[in-house]
Order: sequence, then C-alpha cells, then structure tokens
Amino acid sequence: MTLADLEWRVVGPESHDGPLTMALEEIAAETAAEGGPATVRVYTWPDTLSLGYRQDPDSVDWAFCEREGIGVTRRPTGGGAIYHDHYADLSYGIVAPADAVPGDLMACYELFCEPILEAFERIGVDADFVEADRDAIHQPACYLRALHPAHDVVGPDGRKLAGNAQYRQKDAVIQHGSLSVSTRPERHCDCFAGKPDSEAFRERVGAIDEYVDVDRETVVETLRATLAEWVDAEAGGWTDDELSRARERANSKYASDEWVRRSP
Repeated sequence: MTLADLEWRVVGPESHDGPLTMALEEIAAETAAEGGPATVRVYTWPDTLSLGYRQDPDSVDWAFCEREGIGVTRRPTGGGAIYHDHYADLSYGIVAPADAVPGDLMACYELFCEPILEAFERIGVDADFVEADRDAIHQPACYLRALHPAHDVVGPDGRKLAGNAQYRQKDAVIQHGSLSVSTRPERHCDCFAGKPDSEAFRERVGAIDEYVDVDRETVVETLRATLAEWVDAEAGGWTDDELSRARERANSKYASDEWVRRSP
C-alpha cells in the first residue's frame, strides 16, 4: 500500500483551542487506522503554548500565559514548547496508516515534507532542510533548540522557518508542523520561565513576511492547495462522531492538569 492507494480528505483551514486541536489529530489517526480516510489539514491556534511531550512544566511562565490569555496544552510529540500566535503561526497535519508510509523515520520526514517545501517554493521563499545540526540556544523553547536536518526547515539566510514532528498512534503515522508567517519574539519568549533573549530569537528564527511580500490568506491557501494536490485529496471535514469523540478526548486528556502539567 502507498499514499496514492488511500482515500484522502483535506480539512481546513480551521481553528480550535489547543486541547481540541490535538484531540482531533488523535481521532483522525484512529479513523485512518480503522480504514477511514487519511487526512491532511491546515489549521491555526488561538494564542496557545503547546508543550513537548517530555517537557518540564516548570519551564513555563504560567502567570504570564494566564494574564495574556494564552492557552497551554501538551503535544504527543517531543521537542520544546511552541508559542502558536493566532496570526503569526500556521500549522498543518498529515495522518495516514502506518503501512502506507516508509518505516524509516528520515525517509518518512522527507516524504511528508514534500508539500511543505512546495508551498514555500510557490510563495517565493527559498526554503530547505537545515544542512547540519546547530546547537541549542534555549532548550525549553522548540524554535531555539538544536536544529536537525531531518525536520527543521530554514530560509535563505539559514534562520528557522518551520519545524516538523512525528508520532505513531494506533497503527497510524501523524506528522504535524508549524510555519512562521510572521513572528512576535518578545511575546514568544515571555511564555517561558527562563525568559530567553528575544534578540537571540530574531537571529535564529525567520518568517515568511520577512522574505516575501505576501498576505497571510495567500500563504494559508497555498499550503492547503499543496497538501491537497500532493495526495489528490477531496475537500472534507470531520464527521459528527469524530467531533464528539474529539471533544471527549480533549476534556479527558489534553485539557487535564494530569496531561498538561505532568512531570517529565
């Protein structure tokens, strides 16, 4: 079986709170594993900090996030926390049965990032995987962690533009990633208890609007189009059953203190 053999749907653009965003991804994996459609999706978050799976909750400035109305959840993927700004950040997800994708992690990343790199090319940004590892600047912040050629995409000046991560759930492979349409370095850094240097953030992280003159709506639609064309996906949405299960999963897992504030 290959990706071309699957029935695909493209969902979005859409925006849900952090817990429901992650729960929908998990439910999509169950749907794909059970023989339902595979999913590509484009989404944004209301201002949200998503923690990596093994991240220490003490690395978060909880008072700042509460004061600024920034939701906090935890991803099933590793890495550090990412501040998803409702305007500056654009995210995507790809969910497929495990037996339709390469077993090798690097090969799977390369395959799943094809439409992401194509989207950058279409909007005129010269982007590619970082060529070599780079040391971390601030470990708790995902965009300031060490860069890796497998999953970190950089712009023409070498600054990080996108990060990608994978995990497996119920015989399905899930990849999600975050693209920087713009940046808000001070707000991003202030989400962390250690207060990483915003100037160091600017030196490490770039944004699409720094390289090309393009409006956000064009970026969103371009990403949606490249994902859909990549697997010949039909426009679709969540079923009532999926939404119901996702809301239950969001409440019982992704919004719970046991999940969000658990120790590594």
